[in-house]
Amino acid sequence: MIKPTKTRRQLHKELEQQVQDFLHQGGHVNEVPRGLSGRLDANSPLISIFDGSSQEDRTPLPDVVAAIEARKKPQLAHKPKKLRPRKKVILDDFGQPLRWEWVEE
Repeated sequence: MIKPTKTRRQLHKELEQQVQDFLHQGGHVNEVPRGLSGRLDANSPLISIFDGSSQEDRTPLPDVVAAIEARKKPQLAHKPKKLRPRKKVILDDFGQPLRWEWVEE
């Protein structure tokens, strides 16, 4: 059996009711001014959460890359294309075609 899902309107109404119940039972909400940080010293730069220097732990990769490249299939060298003869039109002095000739270039 599938549990029916709530619509956004139902979730919003339920959350609003929970907030109202909290306030009626004597609870109160503290307002925090905009732009206030939760850090102890907001003016200091952020502290890195990573330990150690990233430069020390690096592995030199040129040897690894060279080994991987050596295992790849060698690329087939392209054979020079054999030039095929082509038809060329021979024109007369007035630009009219006279005949076709086969020319190797």
